[in-house]
Amino acid sequence: MEINNHKIAIIGLGYVGLPLAVAFGTKYKTIGFDINTTRIAELSQGIDRTLESDKERILAANKLVFSSNTDDLKDCSVFIVTVPTPINQFKAPDLAPLLKASEMIGKVMQKGAVVIYESTVYPGCTEEDCVPVLEKFSGQKFNSDFYCGYSPERINPGDKINTLTTIMKVTSGSTPEIANFVDDLYSSIITAGTYKAPSIKVAEASKAIENAQRDVNISFVNELAIIFDRIGIDTNDVLEAAATKWNFLKYKPGLVGGHCIGVDPYYLAHKAESLGYHPQVILSGRRVNDNMGMFIANKVVKLMIQKGTNIKGAKALLLGVTFKENCPDIRNSKVVDIYNELVQFGLEVDVFDPHADSVQVQSEYNIPLIQSPAKYDAIILTVAHKEFLQLDLDSLKKGNHTIVFDSKAALDREVVDARL
Repeated sequence: MEINNHKIAIIGLGYVGLPLAVAFGTKYKTIGFDINTTRIAELSQGIDRTLESDKERILAANKLVFSSNTDDLKDCSVFIVTVPTPINQFKAPDLAPLLKASEMIGKVMQKGAVVIYESTVYPGCTEEDCVPVLEKFSGQKFNSDFYCGYSPERINPGDKINTLTTIMKVTSGSTPEIANFVDDLYSSIITAGTYKAPSIKVAEASKAIENAQRDVNISFVNELAIIFDRIGIDTNDVLEAAATKWNFLKYKPGLVGGHCIGVDPYYLAHKAESLGYHPQVILSGRRVNDNMGMFIANKVVKLMIQKGTNIKGAKALLLGVTFKENCPDIRNSKVVDIYNELVQFGLEVDVFDPHADSVQVQSEYNIPLIQSPAKYDAIILTVAHKEFLQLDLDSLKKGNHTIVFDSKAALDREVVDARL
């Protein structure tokens, strides 16, 4: 199991896969594989639309080759799967991309291959769902002809400080020997070190609870925001006061979108329910967070009514559609909930976001992005992009009746009517 004797294939080149391919491609023969031919063509020229890797870093990975041709995978012996694991319309795990990737690998892998999954799943998914697919399409036997590992991704989109190599990596393998191999493989590129979990299920569960814990904590302060709104006090003022105690956890209220925190708790809940337990805390937290877009929209409409604005036909501006600041990632954006709710009230809603890809937003959410704002009856800061913090909001107001709502508590309090 000498690492240098292996050729590595990274399956899926999104926010997780590309930084991984670049890191491995600087040291080992690596294939960066994606079914999106446009993505492959751009990456081959050093262009990354996710902005996770710059051109210089991509082109410097001189042992990395990008491909969308499955034939190029046949001489690889290590496969690392980083495809999306979304939820469907019923908020149940959608394993289709994961199982399709497993099927493809099964058709090309040779004996002795190691398949490592990084996609976030529920405990047991690798061995109970993916391994049977690998066996079926390879005709090989698990832990005899091929092996598996699991090392959950910890990429934080848009974060240029906490990057792939500077975040400790949890590793695991299907046998003690493979666990050591997987740990050594990642140790060779992760400067922050690795943590070898005792089993694949433990590694899978560790990732699921990382995001579920954040989700529950945020849901608590979101619920506080709803309560304090009715009381008539500012949530952030309360949090500042409470944070003077050393052991208070200072989470902030807000929209919980993205591919991880807003999705992964459903994977953990799915596994629990399959075993006959209906999780209370996890799902109650999800319900609170999923309703925050509706809460913000309703709050804005109430404020507009108080100022005498005729709601039907009024114009509103949403500043931002990505799921976090200074990042182009629009996956599972909860800004869409605010947009849809305001439209149902009869408002004409513009969305402005210099970081988002307008074609992608139109395709994913059927929302057109404007190139420059006009004049509005309501302005809502939904994402704290650096550009928005410098905006002259007065120039966007129709008049003194215009409502400014700050959902990120990022603007000067003197210029807003209310904040979350």
